[in-house]
Amino acid sequence: MQVIKRQIFCGREFTGKEISLIQEIVGTCGGISRRELAHTVCELLEWKRPNNRLKARECSDFLELLEAQKVLKLPEKKRKGHAGSQKIVPENPCEQPISSLSGSVDEFLPLEVQRVHNRKQRDLFKGLLGRYHYLGYAMPYGARIQYLVYVNRPQREVVGCIQFSSPAWRMRARDEWIGWTEERRKVALQQVVNNSRFLVLAPIQNLDSKILSCTLRELKGDWERQYGLEPLLVETLVDRKQFHGGCPRR
Repeated sequence: MQVIKRQIFCGREFTGKEISLIQEIVGTCGGISRRELAHTVCELLEWKRPNNRLKARECSDFLELLEAQKVLKLPEKKRKGHAGSQKIVPENPCEQPISSLSGSVDEFLPLEVQRVHNRKQRDLFKGLLGRYHYLGYAMPYGARIQYLVYVNRPQREVVGCIQFSSPAWRMRARDEWIGWTEERRKVALQQVVNNSRFLVLAPIQNLDSKILSCTLRELKGDWERQYGLEPLLVETLVDRKQFHGGCPRR
């Protein structure tokens, strides 16, 4: 096995001693699942969120990264899945067409913002992004909250999908704009949230800005309840070769 002196992942620095402990845990806890390993590692290293919940999702991704680096060997997966932030093409592509609704967003208010909780909602969310978003659907590292946005007249239909997830660890433009020190960034970074996916499904005037304003109002409370942190800033990344970085005029 490879020896690593230190490793940084999802904003946490792991010492060589901690990585050696992880190797020992994985090597001696035979017969338990990857999920159980992640919980065990989190408990021993006290890798938790501010609300005291274990960071098991991030830990699972970290263990798979260490395996890819040949630092350790994980047990076989019990079912097929996708690790990390990989593009996922749904097995059953969404058949819902782009909405034909048009006009001013005022004609369709209020929007209904529905947080993605169950399997049916997740499948719809993944299917829509997989079919219509140019980046497809990707499982993000770390924390995440997803929303489906509906109009209810003239009939109920989904007109938008939006995902918020853990922030980029380092982003020069953002860090210089905020002006924080390295130490302050380490402490306050988790109060930054990344708008990692945004899909508008209807050519309705000002729908995009209205979706952003409605979901951001929901996000503040949802993120705090889920992760024990009040988000203070939302960031996003824009491919300037394809987009100008603002809501389009229609």
